[in-house]
Amino acid sequence: MYSTIEYFLQADNNFIPIRYSYSDIKKMTGKFKDKLGEGGFGTVFKGKLRFGAIKILGKSKANGQDFMSEVATIGRIHHVNVVQLVGYCVEGSKRSLVYDFMPNGSLDKYIYSKEGSMPLSCDKMYVISLGVARGIEYLHEGCDMQILHFDIKPHNILLDENFNPKISDFGLAKLYPTDNSVVSMTAARGTLGYMAPELFYKNLGGVSYKADVYSFGMLLMEMASRRKNLNALAEHSSQIYFPSWVFDQYIEGKDLEMGDVNEDEMKIIRKMVITALWCIQLKPSDRPSMKKVIEMLEGHVEYLQMPPKPFMCPQQMLIRTLSCHQNIPNPACSTLELTRTLSARS
Repeated sequence: MYSTIEYFLQADNNFIPIRYSYSDIKKMTGKFKDKLGEGGFGTVFKGKLRFGAIKILGKSKANGQDFMSEVATIGRIHHVNVVQLVGYCVEGSKRSLVYDFMPNGSLDKYIYSKEGSMPLSCDKMYVISLGVARGIEYLHEGCDMQILHFDIKPHNILLDENFNPKISDFGLAKLYPTDNSVVSMTAARGTLGYMAPELFYKNLGGVSYKADVYSFGMLLMEMASRRKNLNALAEHSSQIYFPSWVFDQYIEGKDLEMGDVNEDEMKIIRKMVITALWCIQLKPSDRPSMKKVIEMLEGHVEYLQMPPKPFMCPQQMLIRTLSCHQNIPNPACSTLELTRTLSARS
């Protein structure tokens, strides 16, 4: 694994980020004193002085592919809405990535109402959503290679001191030629609840950049509504999958009840929700490109047409699949019961 990583790093003479030793990493973090968070690929620590966030990667399951994916994508690009890789460390089995520090943390703590969290205004949330959309559009169309992220979710959107969003965590990212409309995938990748259904159901269409569009749509829906898309504890089954419920509300001419918001803010929320509904269409071919998504978000809500109703709750489809693999008792039980079981386990 380590020789593969070394070969990968030496193969590109134009590589910009700085290479640090492991002793440098220990000094930067004050011997790993200030832990910022932990994810599927490793633990993030706050760096001292001018150093930012330092990600210590865990054991790789795929020949160091998670490390190389992150370095190959993020190490070569510069965009205001993509987190900047400052440097890296490869020393034996130890691998670390050094990023700019984002003082306002990840977006998830501002979307969901948590104790001690600081709510963001509707206008600010809208501006953040546009920044994320522009970052994804750049990954899809602004680079020499098409970069598919495959893990767009609130935890992977970081906010700088001015609350400008930065897309982070490229451990699952893949690079493809820009003329590739469909990409080859050996296994589904991403986070349950944000993963496009075609990653599981091949009959819906090939996997493409539209998988990121779907993930962004699920993120955008949560940003607009300030709640999770899937609520296994909802009183009525019609409210379990929020996108279907909000679609029915809008068709009936009702707006979301969002507390103390004015008419202009309600229009912004409506625009974000309708755009999100287009992004999460079941078939990839029915979803817009990120360029079109930006146009929809920047335009007037009066010009937006309602999309078809989300055909089926993707989470329910996934739950049926997962129930076969996760030993969920009584696979013949209702989708509601399976949803609640899986939600409790996660």
